Amino acid sequence: MREANRSREFPRPIAFTLRTIGSRVLLWTLRTIVLVCASSFSSTARDIGSPQNNTALHHGLWVWKGPSVVESPNGAELLRDFCRSNDINEIYISVSAHGDASPDDRFAHLIDLLHRSNIRVEALVSSENADEPGKHREKLLDHVRAVLQFNRSHSANRFDGIHLDIEPQQRPENKGPGNLRFLPGLVDAYRAARALAETAHITINADIQNKLLKGDLAERRILSSLPRLTLMLYELSSPNDGDTPEKQIEKLQAASQKFLDIAYEGLHDPNLAKMIIGLRTPDYGEGLPRMLKNLDETHQANPHYLGWARHAYGDVLKTAR
Repeated sequence: MREANRSREFPRPIAFTLRTIGSRVLLWTLRTIVLVCASSFSSTARDIGSPQNNTALHHGLWVWKGPSVVESPNGAELLRDFCRSNDINEIYISVSAHGDASPDDRFAHLIDLLHRSNIRVEALVSSENADEPGKHREKLLDHVRAVLQFNRSHSANRFDGIHLDIEPQQRPENKGPGNLRFLPGLVDAYRAARALAETAHITINADIQNKLLKGDLAERRILSSLPRLTLMLYELSSPNDGDTPEKQIEKLQAASQKFLDIAYEGLHDPNLAKMIIGLRTPDYGEGLPRMLKNLDETHQANPHYLGWARHAYGDVLKTAR
């Protein structure tokens, strides 16, 4: 019986060869499956259209008068080229005065162009009065809804987020250091806009004045109202104040560290907003890129720091003229 069984077995060299071939076929099959899945994921990411790198520091740019920019000859291409050459990976572009993204086709073209260069696009929506409930807040929220409608109509070229520029501190009754009477209403406006954005699966960010970070513990809970905030850290320096670039950097390091420290002091909510720090051209002139770079070098290890933003593209266009 054993002899009969042996006669049906493969000789050892042949059996070894068959096992080797079988292993190679299995490995090849697994490799093929992995590649197909990776290709499918990559294709899906391209179909969504949004840049997929969520780990890099954010480098933003405010772009006011958005319709004029996208309607100008090669406006979208010039903006893309500026972003590429200045290490900018997201823009905050104002939509029309009516809140929608007219002209739709040209905004869609801009978004497509920037997404191909891994640059995010946030719709910049402004108000001085949206902290007040009623018609003013509803007007802001209608603008947000118009952006979301644009996204539904342009699924391949969607805005990646909403960027709020609500400035109640510009009204006379709200001016002055320590005057935060408008803060509860501002937080309510942030939360209402956030609810709309998150339902549509896009990000939301807001510009804030530094005096909002100087309040008491309860007032600084504004940091729990949104996942991202952009601190407008302006007027620290001037190209004409006689300071050397080294002195300007020293002042910027001290001020940015101060506000990052006082903003989060005593707050332990794990879902506090991360902070982008905005600087502007009039404060540093041609030295602005160096200052922005120094922000990253100084704060990149800080878990609350998300990156920098540059104000604004209009300054570049003025210089070009």
